[in-house]
Amino acid sequence: MQQLFFEVNPQASLAVKQVGRARTPVIVIDDFAADPQPLIRYAAEQVSFGADDTSMYPGVRAALPRDYVITVLQQLQVLLRQVYRVPNELRMRPVNTVFSLITTPESDLSARQRSPHFDSNRPFYLALLHYLNEGGFCDTGLFRHLETGLERIIGDDVERYVRARELYREQHGPPDRAYVKGSNAEFELYERLEYRANRLAVYPGYLLHSGLVDPAVDIDPHPATGRLTANIFIDFFPAGGNR
Repeated sequence: MQQLFFEVNPQASLAVKQVGRARTPVIVIDDFAADPQPLIRYAAEQVSFGADDTSMYPGVRAALPRDYVITVLQQLQVLLRQVYRVPNELRMRPVNTVFSLITTPESDLSARQRSPHFDSNRPFYLALLHYLNEGGFCDTGLFRHLETGLERIIGDDVERYVRARELYREQHGPPDRAYVKGSNAEFELYERLEYRANRLAVYPGYLLHSGLVDPAVDIDPHPATGRLTANIFIDFFPAGGNR
C-alpha cells in the first residue's frame, strides 16, 4: 500500500460558529486540504470498504491513512484545545479514524438510524468531518429534542433523554422508515453544517446530529463518486490513564 502525503492548506478559511440555544462552538474550515485529490484517490484505490460494527453508520467505512490523521491532528490540536477549553492535563487520542460512504437504502434502516443521534456523552469527545468529493451531497443537521429541549447529551442527560424517547415510542410507535431530512414531531432541525467539497467541520460528539440524506443523491458505494468523507473521532484522557 502506497503512503499518502497530505498537506493542510495554509490559506484555508477558518470560522467558529456558536450554534443553538446552548451556543455550542462548531469549527468550519474551508479549502482545508492543499489538494484533496490524493486522499480521494487513496480511498478509491488503496483501501477496502466494509461495515463498521462499532457504530450505527448507515454505510461502509475503511481505515484512514495514518499520515493524514497525524497531520490533521498536529495542525488542529491547539485550536481544538482553545475552542473547546480542554484542560491541559488531558491528552488527545484518536478513537476511530475512517473514510465513510452512505450505502444503506431506507428500507434497510434500523430504528436508531432513522433519528438524530449523539456519538458520546463525554465532554471533550470531538468529531472531525472532512467532506471530500465534489457534488450536491447532503448537509449534516444539528437537532433539538422537543420534549426535553436537549441539544447536547452530556453526562447524566442520557438517562432523561432515553426515558423521554422510550415514552414517545410507546405512544407514537417507531420513526418512519426513512432518513432524517429535517424537523419532525420529535426533533427540531436548528442548524445545518453545509456540505462543501474540501470543508472540514468539527463538532462535539454530544450534539444531536444526523446526515440529511437524500437517497437519490447520497447513496453511492463508489469512493470516486459518492458522498465520501474522512472522519476522525477523538477524545481527551488523563495522561497515562486508561480509556
